[in-house]
Amino acid sequence: MQSTATGPQVSQDSLLSGKISPRLLSLDFMRGFIMVLLALESTGLQEHLFEATKGNALNNFVLQFFHHPWNGLRFWDLIQPGFMYMAGVAMAYSLNKQWRSGVSWNQSFRKILKRCFWLFFWGVLDYAVRSNGLSFELWDVLTQLSFTTLVAFLIFRWTTTAQILVCVGLLLLTEVLYRFTNVPGFDQPFTDQHNFGNYVDTILMNKINPGGWVAINCIPTAVHTIAGALTGKLLSSNKKNKLRPMLTWAIICLIVGYGLDVTHITPIIKRIATSSFTLASLGWCLLGLAFCYWWIDILDHRKYLKFWTILGMNSLFIYLFFEIVGSRWFNDYISAIAKGLMGFVNTPEMLSNIIASLCIFALEWGLCYFLYKRKIFFKL
Repeated sequence: MQSTATGPQVSQDSLLSGKISPRLLSLDFMRGFIMVLLALESTGLQEHLFEATKGNALNNFVLQFFHHPWNGLRFWDLIQPGFMYMAGVAMAYSLNKQWRSGVSWNQSFRKILKRCFWLFFWGVLDYAVRSNGLSFELWDVLTQLSFTTLVAFLIFRWTTTAQILVCVGLLLLTEVLYRFTNVPGFDQPFTDQHNFGNYVDTILMNKINPGGWVAINCIPTAVHTIAGALTGKLLSSNKKNKLRPMLTWAIICLIVGYGLDVTHITPIIKRIATSSFTLASLGWCLLGLAFCYWWIDILDHRKYLKFWTILGMNSLFIYLFFEIVGSRWFNDYISAIAKGLMGFVNTPEMLSNIIASLCIFALEWGLCYFLYKRKIFFKL
């Protein structure tokens, strides 16, 4: 991991001018939006709000900030696909910048290999330290991203049609592995704890995730990163109409993804990243970026973005901070201080929990702001 003192660039993209944008502010916003949500989730805020809203209509809204237990799709199920999709968009901008400045493919490949190694390392480290000892697990988003990034890079220079065919192939491969491998005890393709993904985990890690997550999610979700790279190539090009293909593909993905679920061909299951889930979530990612691109980069609505982009521009740092430092020490320490102070004024327990979570988030945001003001941005 390295830090850079390069300050944020200002986007110059315009639908009318057709100029290539050196930085996509809508991407910075979306990345920041996701990091804010992840940071708030790491403080336990969702759980506190869920308990506080039990018995009223707001509870159904708060429920959207939890993963669906199995067959279905909630808002929170789109966070990881969005993270991996945006990584592809950012990679396209980075590679185009490298190659315009004379960097060779081999040099870029070495950089990508180094990046993927560190993504894998930090992803494993995130889950490695447990209260009862060390653990080897491959379910972290960074570990998955190390695979999807490499795949997206290796086919980056292929034609758009060829890359789309690779995506189709990855989804078909996923279907075949789950439906036709027929491993005894793991021959129920869409049943928790009894599917092919669970079987692979017993080989890789000698364990099965009790929540149903599987390591081979990296195969179908490589589609998210490849699609992100294709979107990045489109948005950094001189083509004038960039929204139409994004919206067209979003509609196609949503229709096919939800159609597979409604017709009972392949259920939408985030925890094993079924092909229907991959397509439906990709459709929402495309719609989300298309809207943000139209609102921020085309219509030039850039006010009030700093709150979000401050976390987005140091996304890797703050993710590792709240995953490793926050969950193991920082959250409990700050909560103890905040609740102790609120105890002097007899604050109700539920309100005290919510305020403590917001205090943790405020300090994490402040840490990123400190780095932002000093133009320090951690990258791999």
